[in-house]
Amino acid sequence: MSPLDVLDLGFLGLRTRPARAALSALGIAIGIATMIVVTGIPASSQAALLDELSALGTNTLQASALDGEPPVLLPPSAVEMVRRIGPVTAASAVGNTHSLVRRNDRMPSENNSGLTVLAARLDLLPTINAHVASGTWLTPATAHFPAAVLGSVAAARLGISSPGPQIVLADRRFTVVGILATTPLAPDVDRSVLVGWDAARTQLGFDGHPTVLYVQAAEAQLEAVRGVLAATINPERPGQVNVTRPSDALAAKRATESSFSVLFLALAAVALVVGGIGVANTMVVAVLERRSEIGLRRALGATRGQIRLQFLTESVVLAAFGGVLGSGIGLAATIGYAWWQQWPLVIPTSAALTGAGGAVVIGVLAGLYPSFRAARLTPTQALATV
Repeated sequence: MSPLDVLDLGFLGLRTRPARAALSALGIAIGIATMIVVTGIPASSQAALLDELSALGTNTLQASALDGEPPVLLPPSAVEMVRRIGPVTAASAVGNTHSLVRRNDRMPSENNSGLTVLAARLDLLPTINAHVASGTWLTPATAHFPAAVLGSVAAARLGISSPGPQIVLADRRFTVVGILATTPLAPDVDRSVLVGWDAARTQLGFDGHPTVLYVQAAEAQLEAVRGVLAATINPERPGQVNVTRPSDALAAKRATESSFSVLFLALAAVALVVGGIGVANTMVVAVLERRSEIGLRRALGATRGQIRLQFLTESVVLAAFGGVLGSGIGLAATIGYAWWQQWPLVIPTSAALTGAGGAVVIGVLAGLYPSFRAARLTPTQALATV
């Protein structure tokens, strides 16, 4: 028989019993849809959770000089040297100018409000995942002039809610050009007044030595970067550089990835088994009900192989139709739920491909026993049930 003849025979049983075929296809569709939903929705939830954990600094390290007498100074070129480390993706720094902060020149100089004046590099914000709440961040132009950006706590203590006012730093007036939102990764920045690196040197007498370095690196290599960070920053005195350990959120993120992976596999396996059993049950019942048809075809010259191929094709067509239907239902449900929860949409590629391709495999496995059982019937046995 030609492939078209085989396919026509495979559709024969489905056309003669459309209601049963539809219900059987619905069973496999529910199984495939369940597989996509139980992988797509947890994957989207996982992506949202991992984004939240990443915001806690799972790929961030901080390095600073140890306290001592005389004070330990980090090299001015420390940031450039750190950027040469392969897994490092971003590096920036701030430097303490040791300047006093006053709301205006009428306030006594000893009233510093507990705030720190930091010289900041222009690439600081993306490195510490900080954002501007109002106004703007320092630019290559304003970084050379007396312009300042306030941390969220600093703005509250100075009584400034929007850009524009002037403050006094070391008896020099600076104009506030921006206010930062709360920065969980660098709480010291919240309590600081940030000025440009060049402006700090010309206006405040800053010596150019960074105080704290912020480093982002590939998460998989974070421990390795930490191991060489101190020696890279200060090759002469690496023991005088303090490097923070990776965030506890990194361990939580890795544990979350592992737990979700195991959950995906378990739930997908259950859904596929349920769908396969449904198709197998349908095909076994079809063989029992169609003995007369099998006997007649055998009496007219059909071979065991042709009978076997007919029922196997019918099983595959049934499962494939259910797989396509289930894939559509599962994708629609996953997209809708992720949109409702405002999660990033993530549908594992393996789940999408298994929706249709896996259904064919299920059809083959589910149709093996019924097709062999039908092929074993002799014409006499089959026609005896007429």
